[in-house]
Amino acid sequence: MRALGARLLLSLGVAATLLVLPVRTDEPKTFGTGVSMTEVTSIARLLKDPAAFEGKTIRVEGTVKAVCAHMGCWMALAPTDAADAPTLRLKVDDGVIVFPVTAKGHRAAAQGVVERVAATDAEGKEAAGEHAKAEGKAKDAAAQWHIKATGAIVY
Repeated sequence: MRALGARLLLSLGVAATLLVLPVRTDEPKTFGTGVSMTEVTSIARLLKDPAAFEGKTIRVEGTVKAVCAHMGCWMALAPTDAADAPTLRLKVDDGVIVFPVTAKGHRAAAQGVVERVAATDAEGKEAAGEHAKAEGKAKDAAAQWHIKATGAIVY
């Protein structure tokens, strides 16, 4: 009888300990083809001279500052989580990759091709406008560029 009581107390103690231990539930989530490149291009370097990267496939890493709330078709990355940090938009084909709004505030890595938003690119221009509005900023020169992302990982 005492052995049963001791086992019960031990089991309750273990269960109570497990309840108070922190458990990580945010496992990295992969979108699209993921990220296979290892060399990282800094967001600051890219934003300084986006034309130098036009047509090139690159990998960037940063903090997710904004996500398209309508269709999840873009997200904005910043090199840090500072409120005034410059951001870079990752655009994906509508419905092919859907970024969740819950990604905001998380770290992410993404890869894709640097593109100038063409005057005829209605989706790209709309995403640029939404991005500027989400950040409470006017569209600037950086809004005319994005990465056409093929994959991302949100941590």
